[in-house]
Amino acid sequence: MDISVVIPLFNEEESLPELFAWIEKVMAENNFSYEIIAINDGSRDNSWEVIRKEAERNPLIKGISFQRNYGKSPALNVAFEAAKGNVIITMDADLQDSPDEIPGLYKMIVEDGYDLVSGWKQKRYDPVFSKNIPSKFFNGVTRRVSGLQLNDFNCGLKAYKRKVVKSIEVYGEMHRYIPVIAKWAGFEKIGEKSVKHQERKYGVTKFGWERFVNGFLDLMSIVFITKFARRPMHLFGLLGSLSFFVGFIILMWLSISKLFFSTLGIADRPIFYFGILAIIIGAQMFLTGFLGELISRSAPERNDYKIGEKIGL
Repeated sequence: MDISVVIPLFNEEESLPELFAWIEKVMAENNFSYEIIAINDGSRDNSWEVIRKEAERNPLIKGISFQRNYGKSPALNVAFEAAKGNVIITMDADLQDSPDEIPGLYKMIVEDGYDLVSGWKQKRYDPVFSKNIPSKFFNGVTRRVSGLQLNDFNCGLKAYKRKVVKSIEVYGEMHRYIPVIAKWAGFEKIGEKSVKHQERKYGVTKFGWERFVNGFLDLMSIVFITKFARRPMHLFGLLGSLSFFVGFIILMWLSISKLFFSTLGIADRPIFYFGILAIIIGAQMFLTGFLGELISRSAPERNDYKIGEKIGL
């Protein structure tokens, strides 16, 4: 099979028939063998009924329905496990990603040898202050942290070699950083393609301001887990040494001050309590967060999602 088109969705009943028809047209024009995997992420509208009806019309349309809303990352992870195509292409269900980009993305993977190609929406129709400016900020931060020179990490339109999606795990809300995860999994040839961004035709955006806070925290988690999960002493040893050194300097200064310059006791100085409290709280919070992330990744149920029904899979 040439292509698996993966479409995570939440409350997109109006756009689905038009999107499926558009994808089918592109595939027929290019003689691609394909499947469409639609992941219904606990929609509250009739999205699953639309998928069921479309699958009866075209057996190449397949569906997975979660019993409740888990989020985009779990939807992608489950679909990646099910996908059979040599190239996997992901796109959003709101018609803002154009299926006409599929042949170009496929060519970059198959002929140009890229492991992953990320779409870049140079001209966007999203609100400037609520989406565009924050997106540019986080894309800039991610470029600096990851070393990947991509302009749009969070574009839903992406293409992958089959071995990439079978080698990575996406959970939480880490779909924003799949190129980073792929790079740190050893897939170095990651490219970018300028793609057309359509105006939203139906419904409203499903993401609010909280995605930027969650996205930043997820990026930090990826960095810590990828760099230090197998060598935690490189992180904790450094932090422990710095903490010990700072605490030692504070106590030495207070001791010398007590012996030669002051009649106040060591415990009478506010800096004594401030230093001790800051060191203890900072170390405990960071350690707790890191160990919690390790436990989350090691938990056997970290990607256990309750699926209510499947079609064609």
